[in-house]
Amino acid sequence: MTAHTVSFKQVDVFTAVPFKGNALAVILDGNGLDTAQMQAIARWTNLSETTFVVTPTDPAADYFVRIFTTQAELPFAGHPTLGTAHALLENGYQPKQPGRLVQQCGVGLVELIEQPDRTWAFAAPPARVTPLPEHDYAALSDALRTSAIDFDAPPCAIDNGAPWLVVRVNSAQACLAIEPDPARLAQVVQKVGTHGVAVYGPHDANGPATFEVRCLMAGGSFGVGEDPVTGSANAALAGLLTAQKRRPGTRYTARQGTVIGRAGHVAVRYDDDAGKIWIGGPAVTIVDGTITLDRALDRSGA
Repeated sequence: MTAHTVSFKQVDVFTAVPFKGNALAVILDGNGLDTAQMQAIARWTNLSETTFVVTPTDPAADYFVRIFTTQAELPFAGHPTLGTAHALLENGYQPKQPGRLVQQCGVGLVELIEQPDRTWAFAAPPARVTPLPEHDYAALSDALRTSAIDFDAPPCAIDNGAPWLVVRVNSAQACLAIEPDPARLAQVVQKVGTHGVAVYGPHDANGPATFEVRCLMAGGSFGVGEDPVTGSANAALAGLLTAQKRRPGTRYTARQGTVIGRAGHVAVRYDDDAGKIWIGGPAVTIVDGTITLDRALDRSGA
């Protein structure tokens, strides 16, 4: 593989303030790279996700996105969806329909729309919901080291392309106070086929958002640690709130990343007429340039 360069952006998603959201690497021309090469680049960026824009195979789509963690490829993820759209539009891409984008990815077609404040939102993809068995409730409490779980809202594993175990606690303060046992948490979430837990708790009426959210990763394709701001988990939560009849109106906001020094802001809007849930937020470009691809990424060494 001879040396060449491709357009590259590093975007901070779910924030308008640099370094306060969730970073994403975007390779704007991924055509010609194979899976091993993409994974090698994603390992090198060492971000939670790296995306590669390639030519769509569905004529309804504006573009195709392949999404990689440092460990594996994901069929869908939320902050890469918004961040890739931001990068493409900033780079001059003109949507097929003004104010609307259609992303093709591993879960199929995902619609995005421009919102009145000029940010973008994606339609939450369909999800598979699996309640956590009650006999695992005690193990979950032990793993999260908290007695504040609200089991009246049963914890559920939700897979919309990125599987999370969604857990409600009594308050935002209880959410912020959690210090999990990583080994025990991994055992619990793996039993229900997820790679992490999305914990949320309500703020009071004067709080900075409707909910505080934390996404604690427990291995697998997610890696380990705490994810700064998570679109897929917030989409999962939004759907679960409807299913459990705990939806706080037609709109709400979530704050995420507080414990690790971020200030992520997620806006959720329910469009019941269209049967869609929109997950949106701002994005800002941090790095804008090119990335050099050379013989270090040939097929024998990727």
